[in-house]
Amino acid sequence: MIHGDCVAQDSNGTPPSQFALESQTLDIATRQQATIASTATVSGFGFWSGQDVKLEFHPAAADSGITFVRTDLPDQPTIAALVRHRIQGPRRTTLVHHGCAVEMVEHVMAALAGLQIDNCEVHVDRAEMPGCDGSSLAFSNALKSAGRVVQTASRQKIAITEPIRVGDDQSWIEARPNTDGKYRVTFDLDYPDEPAIGAQTFTYELSPESFEQEIAPARTFVLVAEAEALRKKGLGRRVTDQDVLVFDDIGPTNNTLRYSNECARHKALDMIGDFALAGVDLAGDFVAFRSGHRLNSQMVFALLTQATGLTSQRRSA
Repeated sequence: MIHGDCVAQDSNGTPPSQFALESQTLDIATRQQATIASTATVSGFGFWSGQDVKLEFHPAAADSGITFVRTDLPDQPTIAALVRHRIQGPRRTTLVHHGCAVEMVEHVMAALAGLQIDNCEVHVDRAEMPGCDGSSLAFSNALKSAGRVVQTASRQKIAITEPIRVGDDQSWIEARPNTDGKYRVTFDLDYPDEPAIGAQTFTYELSPESFEQEIAPARTFVLVAEAEALRKKGLGRRVTDQDVLVFDDIGPTNNTLRYSNECARHKALDMIGDFALAGVDLAGDFVAFRSGHRLNSQMVFALLTQATGLTSQRRSA
């Protein structure tokens, strides 16, 4: 039985036992790991389920990584935030381990990665994370209020040494080497038939100092027709066009953009959250065109299967 209506396979249909770390792109750690100083709470409801949920961030020991804890289930099962636990699903990132699921984790993971919190237990009393305003801002604010503690263990990093590409001509992601060792994401968004969104681009260099201002507030967006179709399926019934950005032919209905390219910024936020499932830091330029969660996970698998020397990486909860 799976708690959260999930099936136990990864996003590529590859059994976890076949997950391997081979060949080329490992680099030496360049910083120390960090956790939070105290517990912080975020409450809300799940956008998909409509259920009330409370999330608590707890400090964790060095080298333990990010772990989700389902406090509502017997024995409080854990799910390590690693890409091999990801399953394919619509419009969100879901992790499953030993039949237990957590859903829509990408915004939580983006906040942790954006603030460079490497070790943390995320306690939740439902499968789905609180949607809040469709961004990472509530999670970022909670983590900042908890404080950041530097730990003695070093953080591993994958540095891109040659280009890697996933996808096709219609949608793709490329990982490209750079000379400064920074981690950058660029998202090129193109909605040619939706002039209210149109073509947008956003490039972000990961930095705890700028995350809260530049990318954490960027919200989830949907088209009016998409929102109506989801509601007909019984999904998102508690969500209003003041919770997320719902676009008609003119622009967001009953809402105001926080940035002119907020949609591209949110897609970059999703990239950061999904890429955090690598469990290591990244160095390189990651450029995406019209991609989403599925290709994000494919890129992480490509990175890890081409990395060397990561045998000490934690592989299970």
